[in-house]
Amino acid sequence: MTLPTGSPDAKLGSLDVDAYLTDPSRKQAFVTPMFDIIAPRYDAFTRLFSLGMDAGWKRRAIAAAIAVAPTARRLLDLASGTGDVAAQLARAVPRATVTALDASPRMIDAARERLRTIDADVSARVTPMVGDMMALPQERASVDVVSASYGVRNVPDPAQCVREMARVLRPGGALVTLDFYRPGFAPWRALFLWYLSVAGNLVGWFWHRDPIVYGYIARSIRDFMTADEFSALLRREGFEIVSVKRYLFGGIAQHVARRVA
Repeated sequence: MTLPTGSPDAKLGSLDVDAYLTDPSRKQAFVTPMFDIIAPRYDAFTRLFSLGMDAGWKRRAIAAAIAVAPTARRLLDLASGTGDVAAQLARAVPRATVTALDASPRMIDAARERLRTIDADVSARVTPMVGDMMALPQERASVDVVSASYGVRNVPDPAQCVREMARVLRPGGALVTLDFYRPGFAPWRALFLWYLSVAGNLVGWFWHRDPIVYGYIARSIRDFMTADEFSALLRREGFEIVSVKRYLFGGIAQHVARRVA
């Protein structure tokens, strides 16, 4: 891994993090090395930070997507991380093939290891690959379901990412996203971001001696949109909103949408 400073020994926290996050041309240069660092403990972190709720959120998102596109055979899981959602999608649709795409090579290495071990039962139908959510390699209208967990918030240009999702989905295809959002209620937003910042910095320090690798989450939410604003973006890019489920008073939301144009 090469960090944005060019030194393999550099710490992400030594950088001007806000400068990277607010500059679309530099954001990915921060995000990808960060996920390379956290890949070995990513699944443990999501369980810890969500107090175990993350698994239930993902199960409900998968069920909702399949309900919209019950005959799906070609599925694409974006920001796939260690491939946990991709494997669950493959089990939910036994005849389907799933592409698990992530920008982090180390995350994709972890996904391949899962498929070799705990997810070996679906390994023949899940293909991990390194890729860019803003420039997907899939052909136009070639996918029945697109899923993305905690991914849109991390791209340099969310609107371009949604356009790419729309491009590869067939008409009538389903999109399901699960992500952090900026809560609309100011007092709760302040408390929510404070908790994520403090807890993230502590876990980042104890696990990696680099607080920002998890403290980053609060900063990224602060600069992101609300769940309602994301719904509006989906509509502008040719999606019909099927459902929106909010968790943690709007700090997390699941969007299910259908490609209509």
